[in-house]
Amino acid sequence: MDIIVLKPGVKRDQIKKIESRLKSMGLGTNVIIKGTERTIIGVKGDTARILPEQEDSFRVMDGVEEVMRIIKPYKLASREVKNSGTVINVKGRKIGGKKLCVMAGPCSIEGPQTFMDIAQKVKKAGANFLRGGAFKPRTSPYSFQGMGEEGLKILSDAGKQTGLPVVTEVMDPRDLEAVVDYADIIQIGTRNMQNFRLLLEVGLCRKPVLLKRGLSATIKEWLMAAEYIMSNGNSKVILCERGIRTFETSTRNTLDLSAVPVLKKLTHLPVIVDPSHGVGHVEFVVPMAKAAIAAGADGLMIEVHSNPQEAFSDGEQSQTPEQFMKMMKELKPVARAVGRDI
Repeated sequence: MDIIVLKPGVKRDQIKKIESRLKSMGLGTNVIIKGTERTIIGVKGDTARILPEQEDSFRVMDGVEEVMRIIKPYKLASREVKNSGTVINVKGRKIGGKKLCVMAGPCSIEGPQTFMDIAQKVKKAGANFLRGGAFKPRTSPYSFQGMGEEGLKILSDAGKQTGLPVVTEVMDPRDLEAVVDYADIIQIGTRNMQNFRLLLEVGLCRKPVLLKRGLSATIKEWLMAAEYIMSNGNSKVILCERGIRTFETSTRNTLDLSAVPVLKKLTHLPVIVDPSHGVGHVEFVVPMAKAAIAAGADGLMIEVHSNPQEAFSDGEQSQTPEQFMKMMKELKPVARAVGRDI
């Protein structure tokens, strides 16, 4: 018994009785879907030890429509628990619906004037989310590590002035409170995909979480990382394919676009693609962005900088605002071809 499907119009006191019954068995609860039609409770704990007669006892409780077991190890993220795709609403902008989301901005926030200039230009080009890094996980400890909370303030101000929701990365649970205060979407970067303490902490937040795929993570490992977040109460998870490490060296990473249709089969969570990190060279970003949309991605994350040659990080893969605007125009017919809008 992994999920309990409740009847329409279930009362709060009926839910409390179910939760109390589970607690008496040493199990926890997590309401993962609460809508007008159905409420679904995820059961937390060792559900394998529940006996068939105990499972049947829940079926006759008031408000219970069905009790189900989920075969997949990622129980809350699986399409077995929710067949329709999840759509996440962020300040009126949806991720996972017909309209594709486009998150654009520089890898690192370098200062208020530069960042505001980029923010205004990507919005004009059609981006509906603004991205920028305040805390930067770098391979070298001597590389630019980001502006920290000052960068968060710049990001937040730019978001308010442009009206765009903002997304930024958190690297350490100690920084989470500050990131939550300023960001609309919390990003978990590839190096922290299996930082389980951090995943559990963002699971306690109620803001959407953008979970990037780890450098060498399998799809199952990636979904299990999402499960950590969801098991702590946060069902607003967005998966981001950004390339994996292989033997190939002609691109920064190997962008695994086959992951998109595979994920669409396995999970109800929205899936976006970051072709900038996936290829690492600006000339390859546009074709891979088009391919990502054709593969069924729900959106893109694109690095944009006013002067890539002088960017503090990832200049080689960053588009100029003019290149970004040109790409957005080229993506429109691709989106229409697969029944999407951009």
